[in-house]
Amino acid sequence: MELSGAYDTFLTDLGGGFSLVVLATVGIVLVVWDAFRSDADALPWAASAAILLALCWEAVHLGDEGGTAFYDLIRTNGFASFINIVILLSALGSIVLSVPYLKGIKHGYGEVYALILFATSGMILLATANNLVTIFVGLETMSVALYILTGLVREDEGAIESALKYFLLGAFSTGFFLYGIALLYGATGTMYLPEMAAGLASRDMEFLFWSGCALFLVGFLFKVSAVPFHMWTPDVYQGAPTTLTGFMSTASKAAAFSALILVLYYGLAEMSTGKWSLVLALSALVTMVLGNVLALSQDNVKRMLAYSSIAHAGYVLVALAAGSEAGYAGALYYLLIYAVMNVGAFGVMALLEWDRKEGRLQTINSLSGIGYRKPLLGVTMVVFMCSLMGLPPLGGFFGKVAVFAPAVASGLTWLAIVGVLSSVLSGYYYLRVLYVFWMRAPSDGAADARAAKFPVPTASAAVLVICAAMLLVVGFVPQVRDVTDAFFQVSAMAVVP
Repeated sequence: MELSGAYDTFLTDLGGGFSLVVLATVGIVLVVWDAFRSDADALPWAASAAILLALCWEAVHLGDEGGTAFYDLIRTNGFASFINIVILLSALGSIVLSVPYLKGIKHGYGEVYALILFATSGMILLATANNLVTIFVGLETMSVALYILTGLVREDEGAIESALKYFLLGAFSTGFFLYGIALLYGATGTMYLPEMAAGLASRDMEFLFWSGCALFLVGFLFKVSAVPFHMWTPDVYQGAPTTLTGFMSTASKAAAFSALILVLYYGLAEMSTGKWSLVLALSALVTMVLGNVLALSQDNVKRMLAYSSIAHAGYVLVALAAGSEAGYAGALYYLLIYAVMNVGAFGVMALLEWDRKEGRLQTINSLSGIGYRKPLLGVTMVVFMCSLMGLPPLGGFFGKVAVFAPAVASGLTWLAIVGVLSSVLSGYYYLRVLYVFWMRAPSDGAADARAAKFPVPTASAAVLVICAAMLLVVGFVPQVRDVTDAFFQVSAMAVVP
């Protein structure tokens, strides 16, 4: 494309990419601020204020017609605003939960909040990308920040091992990702997603194109923890600081799935659905089944939630395999609900840590009877676990309806049945947590756990209550699902001219 007029629209583009610009700018400011006033108490407040400002901006533009910015490199308004809201809510909740948690483990470093902002900036860039290069830049910006956050507790061998494993496997998947981009460019002659179909038609290089798609998909499946690219997930989730694990498991997954939706909706929109739907369906099948089966045998809640997140990636892939507008809308809706569920669940576990190893060593049974000692944590955990399982009338139930129904409508009934059966199977390990919390005597727990105080700061309690309340009411607010449906109507998303 001709770039001579790019600077003429620069000021307008700043408005379209407002959230991205604000977060990146404040992140740089926090780095400089921390250099002069190390670990200042105001740093998380400044980061939270930047995210709140971005949230307000995206909320205002949620109903606007979709557009593009920075010479069509990213998408704005509508679809972009919705997924940005999901990412920003995850980041805000994680920051609020992280402040007392990181101070409690003696790692309340000021640069953590700058890294969260940089990671969030990368996620927004990835989630709203309209160009293959933008996808790569967003993916790597997000990943580098998450590698550092994973190894934040440098004195702990588990954290270092997790960070190293995440980095090495992430770098390996990036090689596939880049090679896929190169092949796609060679086959289509363009990096812009909406132009790929026309480029392929003019060059007639289908083998090269689908080879690029296959390699490109590897990078996405790695980031969303889909089988067989899930190997890093349990160790990384278990070794990273718990509140940051919640951030990683929600915001990064939402960003990666959003980018994949854009690739499918624009880059492959005019291709035969049968050429890629079966691949996603088979990936969804093994991801759901393996994630749930492996979660059954876990004694550590963080590790159990890691395998649970793998299974939930499979549920989203079910919707994408449908290859329909309803499937894409259902996937977006599910990502919002999943973010709320997991931020809350990891938040509860962060407040219940007693092993001084970021929860890496403590078992489920060590927290026997904790629901009676800490009723707020126990009650909210009931909501999060039941919603993750998909029990009505909680948000998780409506989310699963949103992802399974399009699969049935597209002829993938067998896949939806496997998804439902997998959800039933997940009831064992989710209910096991509640059984230990509420039906086991406190005397059955670990001695250190019985001696621990488990303080619940007001701000952390507010995040948990808000998350639980959202899951209780979201199913009764059909306008949320209507919003995601509207994003995939013919005129709702802008197309690059």
